[in-house]
Amino acid sequence: MGTIGFIGLGIMGTPMAANLIKAGFRLTVWNRTPEKCVPLTELGAVQAASPRQVVEASDVTIAMLADPAAAEAVCRGDEGVVAGIKPGKGYVDMSTVAPETAQSVAKAVREAGGLFLEAPVLGSKKPAEDGTLVILAAGDRPLFDQAQPALAAMGKKILFLGEVGQGARMKLVANMVMGGMMTMLCEGLTLGARAGLESADILDVLDAGAMSNPMFRLKGPQIVQDRFPPAFPLKHMQKDLRLALNLGNQLGQALHTTASANELFKTALGMGLGDSDFAAVSRVVGPVKQ
Repeated sequence: MGTIGFIGLGIMGTPMAANLIKAGFRLTVWNRTPEKCVPLTELGAVQAASPRQVVEASDVTIAMLADPAAAEAVCRGDEGVVAGIKPGKGYVDMSTVAPETAQSVAKAVREAGGLFLEAPVLGSKKPAEDGTLVILAAGDRPLFDQAQPALAAMGKKILFLGEVGQGARMKLVANMVMGGMMTMLCEGLTLGARAGLESADILDVLDAGAMSNPMFRLKGPQIVQDRFPPAFPLKHMQKDLRLALNLGNQLGQALHTTASANELFKTALGMGLGDSDFAAVSRVVGPVKQ
């Protein structure tokens, strides 16, 4: 698959781009903060001066951006993605955005003659580093087929979900569930601590039964230790919960538990925890003592 561009080199984008280089792809990269390109250029990537230059140098360009506003901003303007799109070029947006944002970007790319794929991912920093993300793609099937080697370098499971918007909807449903699980884990650990139970015993019990899952095994000890290095920043989880609630409003679906979880994450944002890992929502619920 020729040359690849990569836009957005944050916690997720940097290791994803690095895996593409390790898989043998020629990579052109851009980030709003240019210094973040250095780890990739040291691996052999070429640094571009704008999103437009990335697209012009690449057969397929991948983006991994923070939110809907960033996804739209990177696409628009004289130096944006759409300015560099020509027939035959493809754009794969792996950001987590609202379905409407994915559809808006798809329309702009397609009107310029390009192919578009949304491909949000399940997984945080470690799966991004290991190339074991779950990729939720939707859009132009020819681009999905063309991009398979690159997607396989970043993910362990790659799904095609149909029309643009379905990938975003699937990601919001998944993260909505994850956010709710996190708040319940925090409440369980806090209640158990107040009841005189050992936190290690609570986590051991949870891991022994039907509720056993990798997130509890990874995040549980971090909650107990009150240490939250950002693998998935809390501000991004709150954004995803907000987008899920918006989707629920559009469809007339009540989301009582999600609304409650969102309020906890909003409170955590107000406490200045937005750049901490989303497990830091435990500080809103209460202290967990070992």
